[in-house]
Amino acid sequence: MVFMNMGGPQTTDAVGPFLSRLFADADLIPLGRLQNYLGPLISRRRTPKIQNQYAAIGGGSPIRKWSEYQSAEMCKILDERCPESAPHKPYVAFRYADPLTEEMYQRLLDDGFGRQGRAVAFTQYPQYSCSTTGSSLNELWKWRIRLEGKEPEGGGVRWSVIDRWPVHPGLIEAFAQNIEAQLATYPAEVHKDVVLLFSAHSLPMSVVNRGDTYPAEVAATVHAVMTRLNFSNPYRLCWQSQVGPSAWLGAQTSDTVMAYVRKGHTDLILIPIAFTSDHIETLFELDQEVIHEAKQEGGTGVKRAESLNGSPTFIGALADVSERHLKSGEVCSRQMGIRCQGCKSERCLEQKRFFMNTERKVEEVIR
Repeated sequence: MVFMNMGGPQTTDAVGPFLSRLFADADLIPLGRLQNYLGPLISRRRTPKIQNQYAAIGGGSPIRKWSEYQSAEMCKILDERCPESAPHKPYVAFRYADPLTEEMYQRLLDDGFGRQGRAVAFTQYPQYSCSTTGSSLNELWKWRIRLEGKEPEGGGVRWSVIDRWPVHPGLIEAFAQNIEAQLATYPAEVHKDVVLLFSAHSLPMSVVNRGDTYPAEVAATVHAVMTRLNFSNPYRLCWQSQVGPSAWLGAQTSDTVMAYVRKGHTDLILIPIAFTSDHIETLFELDQEVIHEAKQEGGTGVKRAESLNGSPTFIGALADVSERHLKSGEVCSRQMGIRCQGCKSERCLEQKRFFMNTERKVEEVIR
């Protein structure tokens, strides 16, 4: 069971290499023909600032700790529920930080999975985007070719993919429980007036306009959470972590919070709706920048809902998603078989062909 995610530097010394990989990834931050020049330039300039941010949250990202904990706990549950496919072995593959995809893949081969061993690539981005899950799958496909070849001896690793799960009931319940816990910290008389601000990582508009499904899937998660909460509070969806001068999906989280505080809505709960654990975007950007600035403007009631982290409800959801996938016989979702309307990436096409043809149980990729 391979957990795929962006990852994060565990130390401040690892920030530079992390940013170099991140800005080199055209799937995440498209810089056009100047990617190879601008990517290293931007990463070098941003490194000191980002190192200070990681120092402010304890010296490194906790995402590896939580990913390894979540995957290990999930596998314990799977061993009980799915004895026919046990034991289930947890792996973590990060796109930009250790353990990198190639490290994970080599471990798989060293552990004997290269001769028709079953492996599930389980994205920890519940809502699919070509810039996140798509990028991780592109990287996985690349290292499969490099380490196993196009027709590996013995058949190679047999892959299937959990590529999205934005409205899984367990995921929705875990989010709702954390929101209710934070709502309980406000005086009873203001509960119904607390504004719920769901915050997700933004995307460049060039990616959105290409037809990426991420905005719609994030909105589906938000609507499912509010349905579970019986639409008890006013709410909005906003977007964070814009990088660079190009147009990104908005409204931006920081601008949204300040606008509401200045309009007199001083009781707000920020909900990181596209993240499955804490990292720099929650611990620094939301906690130490957005909330701090809001309090300076009088937003004394601006708080953040706890991230999913070690939530037993969330880990149970991970197990349920995995169990259903293992027993379904499917290699991926139906959605993965169709490309974005404006996609011209041959790498994306070949990656989809590879994963969908692992077992011929779904239709050919739609060009």
